[in-house]
Amino acid sequence: MKTSIATVCIAGDLLEKLAAISAAGFDGIEIFEQDFIAFDASPREAGKMVRDHGLEITLFQPFRDFEGLPEPLRARAFDRMERKFDLMQELGTDLVLVCSSTHPEALGGIDRMADDFAALGERAAKRGLQVGFEALAWGKHVFDHRDAWEVVRRADHANIGLILDSFHTLGRGIDPNTIRRIPGDRIFFVQLADAPIIEMDLLYWSRHFRNMPGEGDLDVVSFMRAVAATGYSGPLSLEVFNDQFRGGSPGAIARDGHRSLVYLMDQVRRLEPENAFDLPDMPPRITTRGVSFVEFAADETEAAELSDILSTLGFRRAGRHISKQVELWQQGEIRVVINTEREGFAHSAHIVHGLNICDIGLQVESAEDTVARAEALGIPSFHQPVGTGELDIPAIRGVGAGLMHFIDDSSGLAGVWDTEFRPTAEETSARDAGLKRIDHIAQTMNYEEMLTWSLFYLSLFDTRKSPTVDVVDPGGLVRSQAIQSPDGALRITLNGAETHRTFAGRFVADSFGSSVQHVAFETDDIFATAEALAKNGFEALPMPDNYYDDLVARLAVGAEMIESLKRHSILYDEDKNGAYFQLYSRPFGDGIFFEIVQRQGAYSGYGAVNAPFRTAAQRRLMRPASVPRQ
Repeated sequence: MKTSIATVCIAGDLLEKLAAISAAGFDGIEIFEQDFIAFDASPREAGKMVRDHGLEITLFQPFRDFEGLPEPLRARAFDRMERKFDLMQELGTDLVLVCSSTHPEALGGIDRMADDFAALGERAAKRGLQVGFEALAWGKHVFDHRDAWEVVRRADHANIGLILDSFHTLGRGIDPNTIRRIPGDRIFFVQLADAPIIEMDLLYWSRHFRNMPGEGDLDVVSFMRAVAATGYSGPLSLEVFNDQFRGGSPGAIARDGHRSLVYLMDQVRRLEPENAFDLPDMPPRITTRGVSFVEFAADETEAAELSDILSTLGFRRAGRHISKQVELWQQGEIRVVINTEREGFAHSAHIVHGLNICDIGLQVESAEDTVARAEALGIPSFHQPVGTGELDIPAIRGVGAGLMHFIDDSSGLAGVWDTEFRPTAEETSARDAGLKRIDHIAQTMNYEEMLTWSLFYLSLFDTRKSPTVDVVDPGGLVRSQAIQSPDGALRITLNGAETHRTFAGRFVADSFGSSVQHVAFETDDIFATAEALAKNGFEALPMPDNYYDDLVARLAVGAEMIESLKRHSILYDEDKNGAYFQLYSRPFGDGIFFEIVQRQGAYSGYGAVNAPFRTAAQRRLMRPASVPRQ
């Protein structure tokens, strides 16, 4: 499989773009004329620079307003193309994209346009070049790939072929299966992009809101399945116009792009096995069985404070590591690790972020397969020295600043708690609070990073994403999206802060990019849990009476229930499928907190309606931003 990306997709000058694209593992680029014109080098020098980066120029684009023009515009179009042919040969590429005309004087007529392309094919053949015709979704006469194909078919020239673009097909709601009728050898190039479903002008939508395959709502998999069924085996290239990407990190965007292509074609291979693409082998998306542990990096003072909080939550210190300054706290199936080591990854994470959750452990069917798939997707694995008596637990670098370790039963890794930890026999006055398992983990990032994090989870694990919701914080807007496995064993919420003035944004800023802001523990009876927590000395996040007064009006909750909710500062939500109870700890560190939840019925949300009230309450308890961390 030959991968390519248009230079317009990422930020920087041409040299910066080439470095990022090459490092991400692409084979080639679509060179946009504007990127070349703005670069201070000759065509021959630019072409050499591309090849010096281990890349090839798979396509030169765009050439606009060619077909169906009256004279003298028609003659002028051919003259313009001859100049571009000269440029292409200097650059060292043999394929140019001609997008369907939007010229106000362009004439309709399939045969007229086909004749123009037949004549252009003759000129291209003399130079050993090829021309691809693409239907723009907003073209004046041709805006459907079926019409573009008919023009190419009637032109009947070996040097004239079709270029397909997933956005132009799917954005217009055209059935991608119509592509299956096109001979694969007449398709010269395939461009891929996704997009969120937004009702707006097609041109504006295309120019500002495209994203990588798998990051939006378009059915790019069905589009690519249809392409694969034709026998096409040429380059697969990204053409993404996105304001966010143009201002982002070239390296990060390029890596996301390459990952999206690998993920896309892995899906296509499994659904359309008879295809002509040479694809790297990898395990299927990983089935998770839940969160095995979360690990805090802390110093001794922070560890003592965290231990006190965990005790009030009903956790007990279950073990100490055989050789390291690491403690295991446990309740039900929940394991919280506190690492105060002075070397290793956790120590480095603490230096950068302060108290933070530096590691998430997941229970999977095969830890080896999980790392293998991650590496195939360009996600780096992680290794550090293993001490005497320790297990070598497979790990990768997660999104953000943390790690992910993987534990399975088949390789004996599930025994790590008995192997590496000595049980403690400490007396404790704290009582078990009925916390059973980790319901979800909430990760916080800058808004422009959300697509990267979403693609990470969707491509690696068997998960689905929910629609993004807007959370109105007193300091601004936070976008929130849930990623979860079909059975709910793994639930991750991604919270993208648009400004540092929000509670989430301040956490990102104060912790220097620490990823996990809160962990939600599940209970079967939140009122019994709340009673136990109160006896343990747990300090809940206080909620104003106004919240409960509104709850009565909004959901018609009974007086007895309201009184119980208010007494324990429990928040409540319900929908047609069930109900959701939420109880929060007070924030600590740079804004970390715990949540206790109870799900009733088939409620599958996260209480988003309560988020504005929760963040307002948290902000009231946080130290002023000007007060430095002690």
